[in-house]
Amino acid sequence: MAIERVISADSGPDKEEQFNNVLRPKRLSEVVGQKNVVEKLSIAIAAAKKRGEPLEHILFYGPPGLGKTTLANVIANEMNAAIRVSSGPALTKQGDVMGLLSNISTGDILFIDEIHRLSALVEEFIYPAMEDFKVDFTVDSGLHAKTINFPLKRFTLIGATTRAGLLSAPLRGRFGMLYHLEFYTTDELTHILRRSAQMLELAYEVGTLEKIASRSRGTPRVANRLLKRVRDYAQVKGVGKLTSQIVDSSLKMERIDELGLDELDRSFLKALIQIYNGGPAGIEAIAATLGEERDTLEDVVEPYLLQIGFVRRTRRGREVTRAACEHLGLTMPQQKAQELPQPELFEEPQ
Repeated sequence: MAIERVISADSGPDKEEQFNNVLRPKRLSEVVGQKNVVEKLSIAIAAAKKRGEPLEHILFYGPPGLGKTTLANVIANEMNAAIRVSSGPALTKQGDVMGLLSNISTGDILFIDEIHRLSALVEEFIYPAMEDFKVDFTVDSGLHAKTINFPLKRFTLIGATTRAGLLSAPLRGRFGMLYHLEFYTTDELTHILRRSAQMLELAYEVGTLEKIASRSRGTPRVANRLLKRVRDYAQVKGVGKLTSQIVDSSLKMERIDELGLDELDRSFLKALIQIYNGGPAGIEAIAATLGEERDTLEDVVEPYLLQIGFVRRTRRGREVTRAACEHLGLTMPQQKAQELPQPELFEEPQ
């Protein structure tokens, strides 16, 4: 059974997504963090405006919750362009893409989230759209089938993915700008939370936002989600103001420790330590042990554990580090192969 996560960076229900939309920056000047990416984008946008041309196609990649969708909307605002949003799993056939492309005006932006999940048929269909701004669309079938060359207006495709390695080389090569989004520092997350608290008219004591930021796994979406949970706790158990005690009690109730690890993170590490003797262990085996999807572990759990040095990826599988054992208060396991002598083949029993 999958574990429900408060600190998951995946998008939540519609109500929570609306909450996140309110807090998202609208302009590049409002974006906190990702300084190198923002600087490159500001130059590209300024140059495109001077030439009166649409931007080149852009690919954002990195763990979920770091601002790929936010940056796509910011770019649309900066370019004064309309944005149409879809996702890889939603575009299953050529007609789905054709419906989007046929309604695009010059300079508009088409944003495709989880673009690595496009089917091969759809992916090949958009190649000429990205390169030559035209598509060959087949209508009818059988003897009556005919192909129409459909010209498109110049647009910008922005793709987002958490699994850049799953993108085919032809698709990746058609993006003019590729940007990797990094985890945020505690100071950057505190800045984001301060802005969110101001927009929500939420009172807080000095140091409380820093405490939430330090447990947010370097991810703005997680930081805002925790802020929402702490705010709810403060309104029910307190007087609506964030205090150090309120924050500690709220996050303790959510079982989020001082490094931002939750039950699934700790279960992942404990499985490696207690069941697989510290590793190496394959991701499929760990997923089966925990009853979780492999994609969840690879996209949501592992990136942060790798970032803080609690897990190593090797050719043979995942290995736990001494720092993870110390954090959990467990003893670093010794390799059984080094401890136990191997019996001789056909050895007679004593």
